[in-house]
Parts: sequence; structure tokens; C-alpha cells
Amino acid sequence: MVADNKGKKLKVAEKGEEDNNQIDEELVIFIEKLQEIQDDLEKINEEASDKVLEVEQKYNEIRKPVYDNRNEIIKSIPDFWLTAVSDLSLSHPALGTLLSEEDQKVFKYLSSLEVEDTKDVKSGYSITFNFESNPVL
Repeated sequence: MVADNKGKKLKVAEKGEEDNNQIDEELVIFIEKLQEIQDDLEKINEEASDKVLEVEQKYNEIRKPVYDNRNEIIKSIPDFWLTAVSDLSLSHPALGTLLSEEDQKVFKYLSSLEVEDTKDVKSGYSITFNFESNPVL
């Protein structure tokens, strides 16, 4: 009888291993299918990013003359940048700690501020501060 029990245990163990192997193979197949779908999604997302980039570049060009017009009007407003930065420093806690009153005085001489997007919008933009000659700088 002892031999029979060992034989049964062996058969059960072998069957369990076969089931595990089958599950492992099925799992690998499912994971491969999921990876194929993920690859398809990544291709679609890359294409979408390229299209979004094209649209952003197009509208950045359309906005440019509007920004230029706005800058011309801002130039005619006395102390515009000083007032804007001072008000912003008061209402924005982080900016208020970065700029002292002495720092803010330089904005009296700021004649224009230009934001230019890089050709590849993903890379960001540059900000140029143009100042009149002044005793602060």
C-alpha cells in the first residue's frame, strides 16, 4: 500500500507540473499579445504627438503678430512691467519670496519681454528681457 500512495503522489505531482507549464505558456502568449497591443498604442501616440506638435507650431506662428501688437501697446503704458511684477509678487507667494523690493525696481526699466518657442515645441521656449539703459543694471 505504501508503494501505491507514492505512485499516486507522483502522478498528482506530474499533473500539477503539466498544469503549471500550460499556465506558464498561456501566460507568455497573453503577455506577448498585450505587448503587441502596447506597441500599437505607442505608434498611435507618437503619431498623435507629431500632429499636436504641427498644430502647436502653426498656431504659434498665428499668435506671433498678436503678441507683437500687444507688446507695442504695453510699451506705451508707463511702468507696465514694474506694476505687473509688483502686483504679481504680492499675490503669488513663491514669487514674492524670490524678488525683493530692490529686485523689483529693475522692472521699471523693462521695455519688453519676448517669449519664443523653439521649433520643436517639446524642447520648450526662451524668454528675453529687454531693458532700457538704467542705473540698476
